Amino acid sequence: MIWNDEFETLPREALEALQLKRLKNTCERVYANVPFYRQAFDNAGVRPSDIRSLADLQRLPFTGKQDLRDNYPYGMFCTPMENIVRIHASSGTTGKPTVVGYTRRDIDMWAELMARCFSAAGVTRGDIVHNAYGYGLFTGGLGAHYGAEKVGASVIPMSGGNSKKQIMVMQDFRSTVLTATPSYALHLAEVAEEEGVPMRDLALRVGIFGAEPWSNGMRKELEEKLCLDAIDIYGLSEIIGPGVSVECIEAKHGMHIMEDHFIPEIINPDTGEIMPLGEWGELVFTTVTKEAFPLIRYRTRDITRLIPEPCRCGRTFYRMEKISGRSDDMLIIRGVNVFPSQIESLLVSVEGIEPHYQLVISREGSMDTLEVQVEVNHRSFSDEVRHLQSLSRRIQKDIKDLYGITAKVSLVEPKTITRSQGKAVRVIDKRKEQS
Repeated sequence: MIWNDEFETLPREALEALQLKRLKNTCERVYANVPFYRQAFDNAGVRPSDIRSLADLQRLPFTGKQDLRDNYPYGMFCTPMENIVRIHASSGTTGKPTVVGYTRRDIDMWAELMARCFSAAGVTRGDIVHNAYGYGLFTGGLGAHYGAEKVGASVIPMSGGNSKKQIMVMQDFRSTVLTATPSYALHLAEVAEEEGVPMRDLALRVGIFGAEPWSNGMRKELEEKLCLDAIDIYGLSEIIGPGVSVECIEAKHGMHIMEDHFIPEIINPDTGEIMPLGEWGELVFTTVTKEAFPLIRYRTRDITRLIPEPCRCGRTFYRMEKISGRSDDMLIIRGVNVFPSQIESLLVSVEGIEPHYQLVISREGSMDTLEVQVEVNHRSFSDEVRHLQSLSRRIQKDIKDLYGITAKVSLVEPKTITRSQGKAVRVIDKRKEQS
């Protein structure tokens, strides 16, 4: 189901004309109101009046997370504070948090985009949405909440944590839609099993999972264990929050980018050059409708590619592939680029393995070492040692075939790896502590 036919099915020519008009307006606004952008435009030798086609977007400077930190907390806002009605922020675990603001119109637009996402997932006003994204400074909870309400669905604002109660509520309230991080959704399935509640007896029929990258192998696990259709949703607080793009339930292949609000580019992360359409690279967004916090060419660091081919759902927006990794936290182990998501895809294809793992990178002398800790299921764990050794060797060989490096594979008991109520911690890199 398409929420907004007028925009979601725009022919490419009309869409690009709309993007150009909105881009020009955004450039004029940021140049006039944000000192950072006035300086950045001047340094690049470009003025808003120089933007005459979408190709001119390449002349504009990039914006990075450090630029947001340098202007903490409100230096990037494009409107006086009296117009700001909402403030969110990142966790700040890797430095100063990035602070984002919204005007009333921004909030309404965000709800519209999330309504599009819920509709793409097949959610209607008859659904009961169990929202297990965190509420607070994190954008996930409130973003999903207002979008589901706009669709007309009934929203249960659970937030994260208190997992046994989540199961009870889903069972008693007959929730039909679950929104959560994929790792927390799997944890809920485990808790349900412990409580003796078969997931197939619940009323869930679709899950909208995001805030952390997940593979198609993980989709299979989610759909089997939670007995629902698993839909991927993408967003980041700097751009709007959740609602930047979403899969449709018809195809489940590639997330439709809301291109009438966000112009995507794919660049070479090393050189900044634009990659040909369809090639893999770093995703860059320019927001063209936000009032409070517009961003020009924001480098997301997420690695993906654009899919221009038409989708059978009827939407005309380009789609983006699932995120395969990040250009900044891509692991370099013995000179090899290693993406956790690729290892995840490998692990979930192995019979007897649970979709819970951690990568531990250390340094022995001058040599990097990779340990893959992964849970086995109860049946495999009770098998004889010879079978476990065979399983370990198979994973080690698969990683060797994939990356050419030999990893230590540690099979651990079920439910040994710490569960997260939000984003899962997949990587522990000890090399900085050891240097």
